[in-house]
Amino acid sequence: MNAIFNTANLLKFALVLLALISLWLLLNKPEAPTTASPIEYSIDFGMTDFKLTVMDLQGKPSRVITGDTLYHYPENDRTEVYNPETLIITPQRDDWIIESDYAETEGEGENILMTGNVIITNKDQPEIQLLTEKLNLDTVHNTAYTDQPVTMKSPHGDTHSVGLHAALQEETINLHSRVRGQYHAPPAN
Repeated sequence: MNAIFNTANLLKFALVLLALISLWLLLNKPEAPTTASPIEYSIDFGMTDFKLTVMDLQGKPSRVITGDTLYHYPENDRTEVYNPETLIITPQRDDWIIESDYAETEGEGENILMTGNVIITNKDQPEIQLLTEKLNLDTVHNTAYTDQPVTMKSPHGDTHSVGLHAALQEETINLHSRVRGQYHAPPAN
């Protein structure tokens, strides 16, 4: 009888231990990982079919920006522009036109990232174009740069490179690397 009594107590103890372990596992069940929900930003203002004129410190126009749509998000002071075209006015120099599918900037717009079908032209020589997919525009120093492939199209041939830096006021363009092209001399008169 002693052996049966010990087996029953051992069984009771095992059942209580099993119940406690099960209860502990249920209460301490690890939570499913939560995925971070995307931050939703609200638009505090927007414009369609707009034209903005940015003035310099002397009160003269320095840039004229047009586009299909502009949205401003106050949470991160970010501005998005769809199909922007920017005319950069440089006194006593040629003006530049930069257009793209999309542009984004933060704060006062000192640096603008332009993406998708970026085209840079000199207003007075529209037959020469610089084409790329991504361009950083520094509006403080009037420079533009990219590390992406660039194609310069002109009536006399095309030039290809990877990367470019353009000083718009000085009217200089530096093609960075892997520069190759073909030049067709104009016919002699």
